[in-house]
Amino acid sequence: MKKYSIKVQQPGEVSKKDEQLAWRIASMASQDWGLVNEISEMVGNRIIDNAGVAVAAINREAVKIARSQAMQFENDQGATLIGLDHNKKFDCQWAAWANAVAVRELDFHDNIMAKETCHPGDCIPTILAVAQQKNCNGEELVKAIATSYETQLRLSMSIALNPNRIDHVGHLGPAITSALGKLLKLDTETIYQAIQWSAHTSIFTRQGRKGQLSSWKAYAPGLVGKNAIDAIDRAMRGDTSPSPVWEGDYGIIPILVKKDNKDLSIELPEKDELRAGILKTFTKEHSAGYHGNSIIDLAFNVRKKIKDFKQVKKVNIYSKEYTHIVMGSGSNDKEKYSSLASRETLDHSAMYIFAVALEDGEWHHEKSYSDERKNRKETIELWNKIETFESEKWNKKYYDEPDPLKKAQGAEVEIILNNGEKIFDQLDFANAHPSGKTPFKRAEYINKMKPLFKDMINNKEDVRFLNLVENLAKLEPEEVKQLNISCDKNKINFDKNSIKGIF
Repeated sequence: MKKYSIKVQQPGEVSKKDEQLAWRIASMASQDWGLVNEISEMVGNRIIDNAGVAVAAINREAVKIARSQAMQFENDQGATLIGLDHNKKFDCQWAAWANAVAVRELDFHDNIMAKETCHPGDCIPTILAVAQQKNCNGEELVKAIATSYETQLRLSMSIALNPNRIDHVGHLGPAITSALGKLLKLDTETIYQAIQWSAHTSIFTRQGRKGQLSSWKAYAPGLVGKNAIDAIDRAMRGDTSPSPVWEGDYGIIPILVKKDNKDLSIELPEKDELRAGILKTFTKEHSAGYHGNSIIDLAFNVRKKIKDFKQVKKVNIYSKEYTHIVMGSGSNDKEKYSSLASRETLDHSAMYIFAVALEDGEWHHEKSYSDERKNRKETIELWNKIETFESEKWNKKYYDEPDPLKKAQGAEVEIILNNGEKIFDQLDFANAHPSGKTPFKRAEYINKMKPLFKDMINNKEDVRFLNLVENLAKLEPEEVKQLNISCDKNKINFDKNSIKGIF
């Protein structure tokens, strides 16, 4: 790794192109490097993970709408749509859009925990769609996906977006763009221009993740994916972009993300060095915001110590600042305590998540959020007894640790009973985390996927799909085009296709 300083340009100053962040990322993306099995396997794991959570979301509103839009753009030389027959192809830009919505909808796949938190697997639908349309092989696909993970990890370790109320897809767009440059073997100048266009069009406020949440969370990765494809296409045709997009005196860093971003630097792999950033990321076992996964597992542990949940008087959850203000009572979102709130709101409510996990001892991506489940009288009573608190102890365990894999993302809980008895427990890492009780490897990814496919796919479709993933880096272009999951067409709801929009 080589460390580079990120210097904000002063008014009237002209920075050298090869010292700009966009150029350094583009240079990294344009270099070649030798692929190793560990990286190929982890890329395959994330493709498996995405397939499972996307099929599980296939008939949710946002996914149906995005799919109905994409189906207006058939293209015999295009890309596949998750759930549809592999021989049906659509423009890669729209396939990327629809598939990214399906992958993100349930908030059920992987994460980066660094200075910025995000979901790097959101890159895969866009990269795969372009790979299918542009006849790329398996090795090219794997290297491109690894490049996106590397870029997003390095940006996330360097530039904080959330403290400035900017959404984390601000790093996803440039990451996908760098990957598409790698996929198509573009030169540094072309990738440089495209990254800046993408960075410029990937900045959104975090209101989309606060208050009454909508389907925006699901659509955001698809939107920046579409923008990335557009950025690459424009750059390939010779178009230029706002420069320097990050460091300019009117750029992203000085204008939009000043807080917590002084004395910035970034570490990037040098030529021939492995793009192994994906190995610093990890997936979820439970369908909830990642900061809630350890809270769910903590609830599973502590429930064994409580004989009667009606005897619970108060529950205090202590964790890092981010958990408290994003998922906890520190957000000041009344909706996080409301049974009328949307699923998108409740999967980011530590109070709701802990209450249901404590009562049920299990977590399900649909049942745990159903109208019946969230409206139970006893659950609402327990839910409103739960409060989160920022803890300096947990802040140090998370923010003072530079290694993304060693940051303690858990919490501790104090449960006060009516008789005055206090019950304590804590958990540093969710069970599925690499440092957790049951870290995910290939078998766990498959075991997570299979129940999500239940009653949705045709006979042995999962076997066909897994065989392709098993040989991912060796796939020929025609095999990459088959890297999709086809569902029983009678199980897919196409009701949104009957609605006429602009397309």
